[in-house]
Amino acid sequence: MMHLNAFLYNCGHHSAAWRHPRSRVEDLGDIGYYEKLARTAERGKLDAVFFADGHSVRDPAGAGTWFLEPITALTAMARATTHIGLVTTVSTTFYTPFHAARLLASLDHISGGRAGWNVVTSMFDAEARNHGFGEIPPRGERYARAEEFVDVALALWDTWDADALVLDRGGMYADPDKVNRIDHSGKHFRVDGPLTVPRSPQGRPVLFQAGASGQGRDLAARYAEAIYAVAYDIESGAAYYADVKARIRSAGREPSSVGVMPGLVTYVGSTTAEARAKKDELDALLPVEQSLKQLSTFIEQDCSAWELDAPVPSLPPIEEFTGPHGRYETILRIIAKDSPTVGELLGTLAAGGGHATMIGTPESIADEIEAWIDGGAADGFNLMPPLYPDGLDDFVDHVVPVLQSRGLFRRDYTSDTLRGHLA
Repeated sequence: MMHLNAFLYNCGHHSAAWRHPRSRVEDLGDIGYYEKLARTAERGKLDAVFFADGHSVRDPAGAGTWFLEPITALTAMARATTHIGLVTTVSTTFYTPFHAARLLASLDHISGGRAGWNVVTSMFDAEARNHGFGEIPPRGERYARAEEFVDVALALWDTWDADALVLDRGGMYADPDKVNRIDHSGKHFRVDGPLTVPRSPQGRPVLFQAGASGQGRDLAARYAEAIYAVAYDIESGAAYYADVKARIRSAGREPSSVGVMPGLVTYVGSTTAEARAKKDELDALLPVEQSLKQLSTFIEQDCSAWELDAPVPSLPPIEEFTGPHGRYETILRIIAKDSPTVGELLGTLAAGGGHATMIGTPESIADEIEAWIDGGAADGFNLMPPLYPDGLDDFVDHVVPVLQSRGLFRRDYTSDTLRGHLA
């Protein structure tokens, strides 16, 4: 069975989604909005909903900033659902292991064993300055801290044995021999333990990781139980999949025990023309001057005079490009695969950036999903609807039934825990 998460983000993953008349931009601070999205994902029998997180305001004018703190929101959503997993990003750069372990163990208790942690290192100086740093620490230091952070959190979750709680009103709440210190003293952290939260239903939350760089992939290979990935087409997805699975094996773990889930943007229609019209409707809401300016930054040339209805002009090959290669290589892939106009390229970059994009009927999208699974490019997907709630409704109500009919996805939950969903 493949795996599916819903990546919850504001009004949707298209940067102009908030401007759409059917967006719920006025409800971004209303927990009921997110509870309804979680119930929709649960209706579709998805593995989990997922919140990313950030620690600075980037563009107040564009509704691309953050609103509710994720663990607080997921705790409320746990009470509105019964089976869906609840995954949140927690930064190893800004939190401490004890703080994170306590929060996540509490969410696991409150949800009855449905908590997951997306392990990340933060990367922006603006975020660092909100936490007392002058600038973000170097990459090597961030990853060294992250490894120690995860080791300490894992140790803290094990400080309470599964049967430590005695609950004898005669005089023993917990068996002292089954509640242990960790006495950790490392380069980045000093933690005595034990954790203040007894062992949670899953023992520890499920660990996710979004490993893109070599260090990120190594971190995922050592610790992750599921991996969020970025891949625009099957070829790049298969290359990433093979690489990270090899790293997992080299780390002494069974590769099949770790699911790889690339991001997936979908536009679903009863016909392909209807699906493309949904994309066009969102793309038309993009601020053109701002979008072309951003594209100019990505490709390091002036795009301000480019015509939106014209094909994308020829770009230098990756070998001749002197700027950051990651985003530029993705743009080259989009052009090679889709032959977009300038306007179509801007729309694709606005909705998920370098993530896979599928536009079509439920059957054609299911065909593409199946091709990725069969082609060794994914074990499932992290859904990134361009517009909430419509995009998630479309996928759950129309694509999921097709996947179920083909035996690719569960018809009902067989477990009460997130780890059980992923097993």
